[in-house]
Amino acid sequence: MVDWLKKTELGIRRSKEAWFNKIAHLFDQGSIGNETWDELEELLISADIGIETTDKLVDRVKQQVRINRLAEASQVKSALKEEMVNLLKVPQKPTISDSVPQVILVVGVNGSGKTTSIAKLAYGFASQGKRVVLAAADTFRAAAINQLEYWGKEVGAEVIAHQPGGDPGAVAFDAIEAAYNRYAQAVIIDTAGRLHTKFNLMEELKKIKRAAAKHDASAPHQILLVIDATTGQNGLTQAKYFTKAIGITDIFLAKLDGTAKGGIVFAICDALNIPIAYIGTGEKLGDIALFDAEAFVNAIFS
Repeated sequence: MVDWLKKTELGIRRSKEAWFNKIAHLFDQGSIGNETWDELEELLISADIGIETTDKLVDRVKQQVRINRLAEASQVKSALKEEMVNLLKVPQKPTISDSVPQVILVVGVNGSGKTTSIAKLAYGFASQGKRVVLAAADTFRAAAINQLEYWGKEVGAEVIAHQPGGDPGAVAFDAIEAAYNRYAQAVIIDTAGRLHTKFNLMEELKKIKRAAAKHDASAPHQILLVIDATTGQNGLTQAKYFTKAIGITDIFLAKLDGTAKGGIVFAICDALNIPIAYIGTGEKLGDIALFDAEAFVNAIFS
């Protein structure tokens, strides 16, 4: 059985050492004063939780303190943990997970760790004995096709690719068709990620989405946005463009282990109201964790 808490702890180690340990130690004292609240706000903002989300979080904790008449630091700490978990528990949108094959459309800007994240997902499916087909629908870059083909060999997944410059929608269609023919359980579609603010790219993503629906009207069953955790608040801007264009169902927060500002997790859940499905916890194929709000908060305070 995979120890998600252990993986999560590894993923936020840098953030914990830089900020979250300091937050936890605020509550080592016996009582809470105005200076404690000010310091808490400062640390939360420094961890990249963001000003608005920090204000919301602290206000909720203060409300608990007033209503429940909490006086001891340990009680306030418990209230903070509870409100952190509540903030991260974004309801999952309904998906048809029992469809076979399950079609996952993966989007994100270039450099976000999108292709590596796809490899991790494929590795996870393959480790469960499932057959996976990868669609190289980022046809704008020959290097992207080559990279996906490399990862396909590494994880034992078939890669469906066309020539560079080809129609991305046709690649997605052919990959899903191949998955049906080979009785595969999952299709993961890679996409282009340049110029995320540009109209033409978003239109291409819409075309890929429509192509996926030709085989199964409910496909894609998951539209997964990969965000590079090291970009911090910039990731929120990217997410808003993609969500508006094609409707993101879940987020894969990549490279969480590479940043000391893991508080971006809270900002994403609060600002976007989109659930985080996975976090990247390292560079190896197995360095991926299912996101769990309670495990994440427990890892912060453990």
